[in-house]
This record gives sequence, structure tokens and C-alpha cells, in this order.
Amino acid sequence: MLLQILRTYLRPYKREIGYVMGLQLVATIASLSLPSLNADIIDKGVVLGDTAYIMRMGGWMLGVTVLQIACTIAAVYLGARSAMAFGRDVRSGFFRQVASFSSREVGKFGAPSLITRNTNDVQQVQMLVMLGFTLMVSAPITMVGGVIMALREDVGLSWLVAAAVPVLVAATGFIISRMVPGFRRMQRYLDDVNRVMREQITGIRVIRAFVREPHESGRFGAANDDLSDVSIDVGRWMSAMFPTVMFVMNASSVAVLWFGGIRIDEGLMQIGALTAFITYLVQILMAVMMSTFMLVMVPRASVSADRIGEVLGTSSSVVPPEEGITEVNTRGGLEFREVGFTYAGAEHPVLCDVNFSAAAGQTTAIIGSTGAGKSTLLNLIPRLFDVSEGTITVDGVDVRDFDPEALWQRIGLVPQKAYLFSGTIASNLRYGKPDATEEEMWEALEIAQATDFVSAMSDGLDSDVAQGGTNLSGGQRQRIAIARAIIRQPEVYLFDDSFSALDVATDARLRQALRPVTRDATVLIVAQRVFTITEADQIVVLEDGDVVGLGSHDELLTTCPTYQEIVESQLKAEAS
Repeated sequence: MLLQILRTYLRPYKREIGYVMGLQLVATIASLSLPSLNADIIDKGVVLGDTAYIMRMGGWMLGVTVLQIACTIAAVYLGARSAMAFGRDVRSGFFRQVASFSSREVGKFGAPSLITRNTNDVQQVQMLVMLGFTLMVSAPITMVGGVIMALREDVGLSWLVAAAVPVLVAATGFIISRMVPGFRRMQRYLDDVNRVMREQITGIRVIRAFVREPHESGRFGAANDDLSDVSIDVGRWMSAMFPTVMFVMNASSVAVLWFGGIRIDEGLMQIGALTAFITYLVQILMAVMMSTFMLVMVPRASVSADRIGEVLGTSSSVVPPEEGITEVNTRGGLEFREVGFTYAGAEHPVLCDVNFSAAAGQTTAIIGSTGAGKSTLLNLIPRLFDVSEGTITVDGVDVRDFDPEALWQRIGLVPQKAYLFSGTIASNLRYGKPDATEEEMWEALEIAQATDFVSAMSDGLDSDVAQGGTNLSGGQRQRIAIARAIIRQPEVYLFDDSFSALDVATDARLRQALRPVTRDATVLIVAQRVFTITEADQIVVLEDGDVVGLGSHDELLTTCPTYQEIVESQLKAEAS
């Protein structure tokens, strides 16, 4: 999966990668030539006392050094830009894939895990790409070129290179093998920490209301300890990496000096050659170390790439048609034909054989006990899920045959949880209509009974809204969410228990103001309070996913026992 992601998202940067490789090649060759030039200065200039030769060769060394520095800086700059662009493209592709998911796929992965995968996991792969651009040319060329140049200086000491490199590879390979399982656990525990923290931030009011701070502190502590323990375990092995490398390098340098001194004493080797040999050996071992450091990143990046690829390779259960319908000349309302729905992995269906129609200009209410399938029924219309059986039509066209954008343009949804985005009142209203004017926004707020509190804010439409609308009350959030749907002026209004946080008087005024606006539209209202839906043209009564009643309020009072029970229970609750 790692290779697949690299091939896919690095393809647009082939030219930049070519430049990086060329610059790294020049810088590496320059680096390998410096010890040889230094050896010549020592053996031919210093020993013979030839100042002119020393100055001339010193000038060459200075020029080679400047070339090496310039090429290295340019290579790192281009490599960093390409790596950052790679990370940007992966995150963008990941986001687009998640945006195409239905609620089923989002629920399968979970929001905390998706956030971690699009941030921390992408960062791990991006770091590997960055190191790759820095080392993928220099490290292997330094190893191979260093061996050749060392042999060129003195073949008699080559056995030291042959002994040092395998020892270093074996030692670092053992350490890496112990770190890989820890990297896998780290990403999983990081998901757990994000999940627990997200739950606690979202549910802070519930935690405080039930005095569960100690319990939640324990939950977070346990998740945090798991992540800390595995990170410390991996850190211990990583901390052993560099001392091991330095021990092998220093031991090898001592051995070269020891045996090289003997060869110099016997007249088999020059002092400059010994100096160059030591430098080449250090370069070889440093290249091995840097390659090993890159290999350390590969397992963790591979784990992260698998997690990213799992999301990128998951297809949405809601598949848009290849040539979706974009225009329909008729307004045929909404119709459910033998609709059934079952959640993935569930033993029993949530909805069974649902049949009813809602004409344009008609208000249809849906009521039932908790878990009867009311919200699920509403979510099938904009294709947040797809039906398991049957057909849902809008304007006489199966919703699965619509182009998604064309379908959503026809629908104004007010979800059960009125979610607002961080920004302003105006920016949230413009989610419904991006080019809405101030006059249109105030008109929508007037209908939604939100003008009073919005105008009372210091900045009016430009007043700040916190993430999720947490700086507003539940009723205020609901009214702004309703205004956001109204300003869209859709053909189908879907109100998913959208009046639950409103008092009875505000509820009545809002529904009265909605009637002229929705005169030609199809309106579906999911409600818990009977008072909200008594004037609906028809009421659908759900019980355990089945339609057990269909008719007006007066008709259902005489024909539907389930509806009678709901009405009686609410009347008793009000009386008490």
C-alpha cells in the first residue's frame, strides 16, 4: 500500500524528483572527492613542502565544497517542496474520499480515527518522502562510492570495511525488528486517545452534571498510559540505535588507525592515504546509519499508509449514477414504494415495507416511539444511506438516478442535531445559499423566529458562532438551522425533530410563518410532540419500522391504537 500511495501521489512531481536526484548525485560525488584531494595535499604538498601545490589543491577543494553546499541546499529545498506538496495532495484526496462516504462508512471508521489518519498518518508518510528525497541518492552512492574510493587508497585495509558494515547492519536490523510492532500499536493507541478526548470535550456538560470527572480522568489516563508505554518502549530501542552506530564507527576508526599505523611503519601506506581511508570509512558507516534511520521510518510509514489506503480503498455504499439526471420538468412530490432498510451487520431491519406518498404543497408528519426508524426514514431521501429494498422517488425519479448535486439542490434538511459551523451567523446561513443577500437572510431569520436574538447581538449577522454553535442555546441553534434550510427555497423540506428545543408558542409561530413559504413544497416533519403535527395533511405512524397508521390527526385517533397511545401519554404528561 505504501508503494501504491507513493506512485499515485508522487507522479505529478517526476520533474522535481529528477532535479533532486541530479543535485544529490553531484553533491555526493563532490563529497567523495574531498578526502582524496586532502590526501594528495598531505602526501604531495605537506610532506614535500610544496606551498604552490597546497594552494592550488586547496582552491580545488574550496570550489568542490562550495559546489557540494549549493547542490545540497537546492536538493533539500526542492525535496522539501515536493514532500509538502505530496502531503497536501494525500490529505486532499483523503478528504474528498471521506466527503463521498455515506453515513455508514463514516460510522464504520469513526470520526476520531479519520482525523488521525488524515493528520498523523499522512505526516508519517510525508516524513518518509522527505527523508527519501534527502537520502535515496546520497546514501547508496556514498556507500558504493566510498568502498571504491577506500579500496583505491589502500586494499590492505579493505577487510575492515567488510567487517564493519555487516556488523552495523545486523545490529541496527535487530533494533528495527523490535521497533516495528510498537509502531503498529502506537497508531492504534493514538486513535484511542483521540476518541476518548473527543468524547469528553463533546460531552463535558454531561460529565459535569453527573460528577463523572474522576471516572473520565481515569479513562483518559488509561488510554494515555497505553500510548505512553508503547512510545517509551519504542523510544528505548530507538535510543539504543545511535550509541550502537557510534560504537561501531569509533571501533572501526580505532582499528583503521591501529592496522594503518602498522602499514605506514612498514612503508606500505602513506599518511594521507590513511587519513582518506578513515574519512571514507566514516562516510560509509554514516551512509549505512542514515539508510538505517530511513528504514526505521519505513515500518511506521507503512503502517500509516495501510491505514490511509484502507480509507482510500473503501467505496461508498451510496454510489452516484454515471449519468445522473439533473433536470426534471415536473414536481411530483415524494413517494416511498415498499422501502426497507437494514444497517450493516444488524440482524433485523430498521424499516420494513414502507409505502406512502407526499404531494407537493402537502405536509406529512412522521411520529413514533424512540427507535421506530423516523430519522432513518428521513435520511434515506437525501441518500445519506441507500435503501436496502424498494424505491424512493422525488418528482417521479428514483433518488438513485439523480445526479447527487441535483438531488441535494431539491432538498432542505434540518437535522435532528442542529449543527452550526464556526464563523458567523451569515456564513452559516450561506451554507444554504452561497449568494444570499442580507435582505434574504433577515427574511429567513424572520420566518424561523430568530430575528429577535440575532438583532440583539452586537454584530447582527456578522456575530461570531463557535464550532458546533456552542455559544448559542439549543433553541437558537435550531432556529438558525431552520433559517438555513428556508433560505435555500427547496422543493422538499425535511425537518428531523427540528422543533424539539422550542417552546410551544415559538413552535406555533414558526409553523404559522412557514405555511406561505412551503405552500408549493413537499414538507416532511419528524416530531415527538403531537401538538406540532396536529395540522399536518397526513401523519405516518411508525412502530418498529412498520407503518401502522396513515391519515390525518382526527382519522388516526379513531383508527390507530399506537397513535392513540402516543396522544394519551402526552396528554397525561401535560396534565400531571
